Amino acid sequence: MSAEHTFRTAPFDAMVIRDVEGKPKAGFEKLTLADLPDNDVLVEISHSSLNYKDGLAISGKGRIARRFPMVAGIDLAGTVVESRVPEWQAGDRVIVNGWGLSETEWGGFSRYQSLKAGHLTRLPDGFTAAEAMAIGTAGYTAALCVLALEDWGMIAPGQGEILVTGAAGGVGTIAISVLSQRGYNVVAATGRESQHDFLRDLGARDFVTRAALAEPGKMLQPERWSGAVDTVGSHTLANVLAQTVYGGGVAACGLAGGADLPASVMPHILRSVALLGVDSVMVPQAKRARAWDLLAQHLDRAKLAALTTTSQLSDLPALAQAIVKGETRGRHVIEIG
Repeated sequence: MSAEHTFRTAPFDAMVIRDVEGKPKAGFEKLTLADLPDNDVLVEISHSSLNYKDGLAISGKGRIARRFPMVAGIDLAGTVVESRVPEWQAGDRVIVNGWGLSETEWGGFSRYQSLKAGHLTRLPDGFTAAEAMAIGTAGYTAALCVLALEDWGMIAPGQGEILVTGAAGGVGTIAISVLSQRGYNVVAATGRESQHDFLRDLGARDFVTRAALAEPGKMLQPERWSGAVDTVGSHTLANVLAQTVYGGGVAACGLAGGADLPASVMPHILRSVALLGVDSVMVPQAKRARAWDLLAQHLDRAKLAALTTTSQLSDLPALAQAIVKGETRGRHVIEIG
């Protein structure tokens, strides 16, 4: 039996989501290369990461996969094994964030994956594969939120306060670290007082309780936030908008508290407050490059290590339940290879 035949037929583990009686159900399965989609680039994956969306997909708490069967995992880092296109060669180190992975494209919780060439990004200079996945979609979404606020133009380092909701989560922790490194006065909103020291070490200067923002509030409230990064949505986002200063902006990227927005137009038309929607899935490569450049310049590697936990593929079911319940903190790297 040739080495090539062995490579083609050797089984490997993957977290696969299937439709079982109309409901998504995830579990480990053995795949071979022949099971993978017919795309242009084959990548051997060394690391992935756990994001809130991954938790929803694996736990079945949210219907993330739109096609079945589906390999879960919205992030991956690895090395090109084979390529049918000239822009990628065997040995190239790559990452993929978003682009429909775990929804319409097979994702990163697998030893190998066949990927569309346009979805690959070269591993950014200065980052290891593990560090890139410690950042992952959550971290680069945080960078996109910071860029959105700065592009809006109404925040400045050292002036006013920048609120980060869901502060102990993946987006929140990276956002706090990057914003503090850039000189902003960061206030963290969290429901866990036990995380204050951890968040203070990342750069948070003050705290508000999650409960203080979670209940229905007035359409206009006393102005406090020059800007905000919101990962929660629902009443929390409505209250943040109502408390944002004249001309401020709120970058919204998550819905951990709900997909609704029980708010009014009052902050927008009386205070010129901007609601800046931030997507991380279909972002053009040029904007991705800006986000990674920001992270390379302003993400403290020691802080990144402090907020990162490394786990194995076999840990995914338990981790998925924990992240959906809000019982995790920081970033979780998943070792694949």
